[in-house]
Amino acid sequence: MGLLVNGEWKDQWYDTSKTGGKFVRSKSQFENQIINDENAEFKPESNRYHLYISHACPWAHRALIFRKLKKLEEHISISVVHPLMLDKGWTFQEGEDVIPDNILGSKYMHQVYTTAQKDYTGRVTVPVLWDKKKNTIVNNESSQIIRIFNSAFNSLTKNEDDYYPEKIRDQIDEINNDVYHNINNGVYKTGFATTKEAYEETFDALFKSLDNIERILTLTNFLVGNNITEADWRLFTTLIRFDAVYFGHFKCNKKRISDYPKIYKYLQNLFNIKGIKETIFMDHIKTHYYASHTMINPTGIVPKGPDLFF
Repeated sequence: MGLLVNGEWKDQWYDTSKTGGKFVRSKSQFENQIINDENAEFKPESNRYHLYISHACPWAHRALIFRKLKKLEEHISISVVHPLMLDKGWTFQEGEDVIPDNILGSKYMHQVYTTAQKDYTGRVTVPVLWDKKKNTIVNNESSQIIRIFNSAFNSLTKNEDDYYPEKIRDQIDEINNDVYHNINNGVYKTGFATTKEAYEETFDALFKSLDNIERILTLTNFLVGNNITEADWRLFTTLIRFDAVYFGHFKCNKKRISDYPKIYKYLQNLFNIKGIKETIFMDHIKTHYYASHTMINPTGIVPKGPDLFF
């Protein structure tokens, strides 16, 4: 894990010395929108945009799922980084299920960022939505990319499935807020904590939120009623990694997801939706976390287990 400082790559881990041992996630810096308007800077066009992802990353997984669900695969091309993220950050070195950067020819993901902005300072993250016409980054915030995919290209795909319906947006936003802070980012805040106090605070918040999700799912099939919304897919990408990675590697070990009857059934139902299993690459997931985070797992040994339902 590293970052760019004025366009130069630095191999530097997160500094928790000034935050009481707490992990603080950096804010995304590219937040342009694709709008179906003739005056828009970024318009919905087939084969204009390219998506950079990691199969290991839950944030990038969201974007891959929406690309699948919204029938955008023939319209938006893709590159997939190698699961190992070491001193050079995300790379395009050869490996199983890696798709090289055939747009820019980059060896490293940080080169994509400096192509867009030579003096960029910040973390180099995925997903990244790239504009092949303007040769720049449109957006690198996963929560915004999935909403772009949800509606911006409907005129091209004729797919009107709506995972962010206007009538229930307040409810979706409310559950998203809790899930993001305490579960999606909560597993990272727990795993990357460098003091006992910071670890226990986020650990407790994580399982309090999971207990609440279990209660919600005793009443409804999904997080906001009986139809799938973006809130479900935002949670799904954390849940599918939990027992294999977060439980052990990030010490989120009070309960496994398989110990929550309602959540476990819910996870299986989402997994079985057409096309979703094709977006899950558990070898990339386990290799990335266990072999990249040497400060947590110095040996780099990737565990054989656990047995999963898929």
